Amino acid sequence: MTGSLIILQPGHSVVTDLGRTRGPAYGLPVNGALDQYSAKAANILAGNDDNDALLELTALDFRMRATTDVLIAVTGAPLDLTVGGRECPQWEPVSVRAGEVVAVRGIRTGLRAYIAVHGSFTVPSLLGSCAPDTVVGFGLKLAEGFPLETRKTTAPITQPHFGLPLFRLDLTKPAFTTNPVIDVTDGPDVAEFGETADLLFTTQYTVSPRSNHIGLRLGGALPERQLTSEVLSRGVPVGAIEVPSREELLVLHRGRGVTAGYPVLAVVTSRSLDLLAQARPGHTVSFRKTTVAEATATHRTACLELDRLRNTINTVFGLLGIGAGQRWYELSPASGA
Repeated sequence: MTGSLIILQPGHSVVTDLGRTRGPAYGLPVNGALDQYSAKAANILAGNDDNDALLELTALDFRMRATTDVLIAVTGAPLDLTVGGRECPQWEPVSVRAGEVVAVRGIRTGLRAYIAVHGSFTVPSLLGSCAPDTVVGFGLKLAEGFPLETRKTTAPITQPHFGLPLFRLDLTKPAFTTNPVIDVTDGPDVAEFGETADLLFTTQYTVSPRSNHIGLRLGGALPERQLTSEVLSRGVPVGAIEVPSREELLVLHRGRGVTAGYPVLAVVTSRSLDLLAQARPGHTVSFRKTTVAEATATHRTACLELDRLRNTINTVFGLLGIGAGQRWYELSPASGA
């Protein structure tokens, strides 16, 4: 049985997923959720596949009303979550009854939050992804009154005894701060900056209000390229730190173009890209040098954390009868147990 979520206050929200991995081959940015860890965790907590469609909220308050019983999970930056007027926790599955309003208010410290719904949504896709792309004009525009179709209904899960917590998932939540430390590896052009390259690690940079999903603009002391030869346009990775000829660093994020022609001083690690996704204008950012091996180990640790969460959710949901898997049942005396 399907239903819908009626958008009451869209704020600045989009329907997205983990990105258009086939996009760069066709000259399109990968896009997708900017804080990939929080997005994956939201889908896992809702019993979905990692890459299922979910909502990404940026900065502003958001409200929606469910027309059927659904199960949601909200992750990302700290915020105030209410369902039918009652306070509910982040980073846990939460039941929503038909007719109840889900409200997200006061996103703070970080910038973005994610709402996943068990069964996900029915939404259009481009090259296998529903992620918006402003260049080609693709993606759902959520407005007041928009009905977002859900694929499944989920009967409410309640804990009837003494108000005890329903879930104890032992998940290590990300730390959100106004002055994140961002790990980077050397970029292909680091040698061209000479001794000034060290400015990247001794300067605190301030996030500009002109930052967006394409890239973050950071004000502060800029390393100077020692060569005068022209930099040819070439492919650049997500996370590339470019040094344009003006007083800002440019950190390319998931909406970046596929090619660019500025020198690349360093490359942000995948886990630190999630931290940058939560940086607000006015926050200060410090950079720390790391190696590819250390960055890989950090990424694997995050993946293992999500794998443990997935295994826990699969077990719990199976016992509760949500989705496929084992279901809880009462043993009869005849069983000998």
